[in-house]
Amino acid sequence: MVKKKSKPLLNLEELGKRVLKQIKGGKNPEIAVPIRALSNVEFDAKSRTVKLGNKVSARYFFNISHAKKFLQTMEIAAVSHNLLKEEKHASLRDVFYMAKRTIPGTKVNVVDEQNESDTVIEDLELVTSNSREQLNINANKNGSVAGKVVIQDKGDVIDWSKLGSGGWSIPSNVEEIKFKKVTAKYVLYMEKAAVWERLHEDKFWEKHKCIIMSSQGQTTRGIRRLLQRLSKEHKLPIYVLTDMDPWGHYIYSVIKYGSINLAHISGKMAIPDVKFLGITVEDIEKYKLQKHLIKFKDSDTSRLKQIQNYAWFKDNKEWQKEFKAMKQLGSKAEIQALSSRGISFISDEYLPEKIKKKEFLD
Repeated sequence: MVKKKSKPLLNLEELGKRVLKQIKGGKNPEIAVPIRALSNVEFDAKSRTVKLGNKVSARYFFNISHAKKFLQTMEIAAVSHNLLKEEKHASLRDVFYMAKRTIPGTKVNVVDEQNESDTVIEDLELVTSNSREQLNINANKNGSVAGKVVIQDKGDVIDWSKLGSGGWSIPSNVEEIKFKKVTAKYVLYMEKAAVWERLHEDKFWEKHKCIIMSSQGQTTRGIRRLLQRLSKEHKLPIYVLTDMDPWGHYIYSVIKYGSINLAHISGKMAIPDVKFLGITVEDIEKYKLQKHLIKFKDSDTSRLKQIQNYAWFKDNKEWQKEFKAMKQLGSKAEIQALSSRGISFISDEYLPEKIKKKEFLD
């Protein structure tokens, strides 16, 4: 019995057939790719998410400025096609090396740096209407979670409350995970693994009947999708804890509204109901953290101005007040500044008090 081809496999083959048809017809081969930039991103006030606009860029083979990008697109498509046929998965780094080779008769490589292949993979998501994970390409694991949750993953039953000091390592692809039991009132996401380790050691998730989750810096797609699934499928509130700086605010923005670069998949990533828990300018005064501020650099000031003007923040009075206060302060603060009040101050007082009083920014 012949196995039915998957949708991603068929979509990649359709791309190849379109290009081949153009070649046979004597036309200049082209690939139409939607533009992934702020100029082609719209904020949908109704869904409260960032969405991609209708602007498209044509990538031609017989165009000196397009040729290499065209070749990269076809090369990465071929790599993904082989992975799907063999029913195997590869990391972003694997794909980079699989595509990195010298074009015959030249001294030019198909790709020189991984950011080139990573960008093409995101383009392929748009061209084929399949996510990176559906194309059998995964990112590295970069996150931990703990809580009273039991899941089934690839046939294995995993209890997030019984995985020692490291918690469960969140994979790039969380689509096939099945939630068997979820006992939690909310999810607390933090940008820093060190803060997660403090809360985990203090058994914060057990004392407050919640789920704690972290990455190390910018939130991965796997984490964002897992957060969204917990929000949608189990109606759990999501609270975000980041540093008081424009970079932390951007992390929150991406989780809530979606990102500019990945606006095409905001529907599977964005969580409009997510709330910002801290750190805030008000916390600096309230918890006497003035001595632990870090003075703004020019890059911080520029980033703050950029975020302040995002369409989804522009008319938000609460956030504009926060941005203005930060600008006047001219400083930022890390979550770990709370440790100056005691190693477990964040677990024993700061978080329980803010959550109880619902001191969130929305």
